[in-house]
Amino acid sequence: MFSSQEEFKEAYLKKLEMTSGKAFPDTTLQDRYDTLGQLIREYISMNWIQTNEQYRYQKQKQVYYLSIEFLLGRLLRQNLMNLGIYELVEEGLGDLGIDLKDMEDVEQDAALGNGGLGRLAACFLDSMASMDLPGHGYGIRYKHGLFEQKIVNGYQMELPEQWLRHGYVWEVRKPDLMMQIPFWGRIESSEKDGVTSFKHVDAEIVAAVPYDLPVVGYGTTTVNTLRLWNAEPYAYKAGRDMMKYKRDTEAITEFLYPDDTQDEGKVLRLKQQYFLVSASIRTILESYLSRHRDLANLHEHVAIHINDTHPVLAIPEMMRVLIDEYGMDWDSAWGVTTKTFAYTNHTTLSEALERWPVRIFQPLLPRIYMIVDEINERFCRDLWDAYPGEWGRIEGMAIIAHGEVKMAHLAIAGSHSVNGVAKIHTDILKEREMNLFYQYFPGKFNSKTNGITHRRWLLNSNPPLASLIQSAIGDAWIKDPSRLTELESYTADSTFLEDLHKAKQLNKKRLADRILQTNGIVVDPDSIFDIQIKRLHAYKRQLLNILHILHLFNRCQENPDADIPSRTFIFGAKASPGYYYAKKIIKLIHSVADLVNDHPSVKGRIKVVFLENYRVSLAEEIIPAADVSQQISTASKEASGTGNMKFMMNGALTLGTLDGANIEIQEQVGDGNIFIFGLRAEEVMKQQQDGSYYSMEYYHHDERIKKMLDQLVDGSLPDAGDHFETIYDSLLAENDEFFVLRDFDSYAKAHEKVASAYRDQQSWLRMSLINIARSGYFSSDRTIAEYAREIWRIGGVGVR
Repeated sequence: MFSSQEEFKEAYLKKLEMTSGKAFPDTTLQDRYDTLGQLIREYISMNWIQTNEQYRYQKQKQVYYLSIEFLLGRLLRQNLMNLGIYELVEEGLGDLGIDLKDMEDVEQDAALGNGGLGRLAACFLDSMASMDLPGHGYGIRYKHGLFEQKIVNGYQMELPEQWLRHGYVWEVRKPDLMMQIPFWGRIESSEKDGVTSFKHVDAEIVAAVPYDLPVVGYGTTTVNTLRLWNAEPYAYKAGRDMMKYKRDTEAITEFLYPDDTQDEGKVLRLKQQYFLVSASIRTILESYLSRHRDLANLHEHVAIHINDTHPVLAIPEMMRVLIDEYGMDWDSAWGVTTKTFAYTNHTTLSEALERWPVRIFQPLLPRIYMIVDEINERFCRDLWDAYPGEWGRIEGMAIIAHGEVKMAHLAIAGSHSVNGVAKIHTDILKEREMNLFYQYFPGKFNSKTNGITHRRWLLNSNPPLASLIQSAIGDAWIKDPSRLTELESYTADSTFLEDLHKAKQLNKKRLADRILQTNGIVVDPDSIFDIQIKRLHAYKRQLLNILHILHLFNRCQENPDADIPSRTFIFGAKASPGYYYAKKIIKLIHSVADLVNDHPSVKGRIKVVFLENYRVSLAEEIIPAADVSQQISTASKEASGTGNMKFMMNGALTLGTLDGANIEIQEQVGDGNIFIFGLRAEEVMKQQQDGSYYSMEYYHHDERIKKMLDQLVDGSLPDAGDHFETIYDSLLAENDEFFVLRDFDSYAKAHEKVASAYRDQQSWLRMSLINIARSGYFSSDRTIAEYAREIWRIGGVGVR
């Protein structure tokens, strides 16, 4: 479409004036961004249409990835890079006096996710398109997403995210493809010719309206689709509260993860989940039937992947549609369903496995409950045949038990594949959390270590490093990330290592400028940038990090001349609105920052920074600047992690426990290029089981720990009040569930190793380069190739 800068400029100026109704000098930056986005989306559309037509006529097997989150970040730069026209557009706009980077900053992050679950889904979509695989996403178009985080006097405040304030240039609304989603009501049954049929009557109907986003592959003409569903009123029935119906309908797609501590929130979450899967499953089947005739062969042409338990209702919904709408018998429908679905588990925490009270589930989704109940009855009969008389085992595996519907159990029973997201995670599922299911379904369980799209997290977000890599080994690594290993030949090249240092310093200077602008804190780009950015949760142990910083401060107090290298500790995290313990930790981070930053005894050697409203676009600035990547979850609690991979790919060294994908990072880089500390997973699990851990012993026998914990409650911290008594009690009275005190000494020693290693810059740079060179394994291209080959059974570039 754009063969030259002149052609682009002519098309851009014409569209700008037509869409804004203004002369070019009078247009705003928002006008200019909107116009560029529309122009690029139109540029994409030809390949988008062609891709869909190709899938239709060639009857390729399609993959549908169902996820409650898709954490996309900004799309302008990524789309321009993937299309191969970034430089042309940048230079063309430059001729017009427009800085493309200013345009990129106008774009709002799409508020469609919270953490690793949603970012993984986004990376997977990028890889599927870039590998010419027919893979599409289905999610929810949240109006306000999770929330916008503001920090006021050290406290987290939540505001609605306003990412749709100016519309969303990448989406295409398709009201003609609207689906009707029923809630509440009752089920009437009738029998004819020996066949029982069911009808859902007196239901409250909600309209699911699709908004489609193009997913552009890198260096290919493939453009797949992410379809997001928006909830809208459908038909008001006389005698009902019209305004309540409207509010209840719009609430379905208003916020991600509504608070489910009360029944009202539970109903809303369950509504969200059924809304997503009902609209998606019916659309998938309609699309299938437009190309094929026999639903009995659905699994040969369609693979549906469930990203964690949130979309598990897709399984009974598939059964409902096949039986109620297409007349299949139960056994045939179950055979098709189980062969079509695959399930990824994302947790080792049993409390995180979703369970829904029957008293809420049954009235809200009456027909779906009937089907789940039947699945459970048949499943339990099969278990009885396999394990006669073992009531405890059957009770432990039942899908419905003790008044609850267990979503993970339903997912395992209704899928042909169940995968963990790192080797240790899969082992824990098989040996502990889902051991009974593994014994019964050993062939279903497999491991697929997570990955990240290196195009987003290296090529796009770290231009200085990407440029250096390309100058050394060319650009083949962009399509084949395993080629990054060629960088290892430069580990003894002092000139290359110096250039690597300069690239890192550019990124650190950029981040230091942002910190000054947003937080008013001066940080030294020559200090160690030690970073922990992730969802705020007790098992991720931001608490261990901030307590250690308090310990370093105490060392400075005791000896102002102590040999402590300068460090900048950077945090970014959101705490769930109802997770008050996590909010206390955010307040603690800020109180310690107020104590430490600019304190005379510290002499500028320690700075603590909390960057508010952590999101993808902020991560893209933080990660390239990192020297140290803190991945310090309690061993056995983190399923995989993907932040650890992003940091590694950008040359940061991991300081972490042997948990999740840290183990595989260690295997890739070797013991000498990573800093490992703390209990191993088997030690944690053993001490949890036998109750042999007593945190109070560490308080009484380690002066460092006693002093830090006393400081939480003795008034040493600014603006502390009684805020931190909850944290104090969790570590002592409640016996430190996540082994913070047990791992403290090992953690402190690992930090000393980091400080020592950083003093030898040449050695540090070699370690950094080895991490970059061996990060290609953690590309989502590799992960998706494994999914395609071993679970979905589809072919494509790099799959065979």
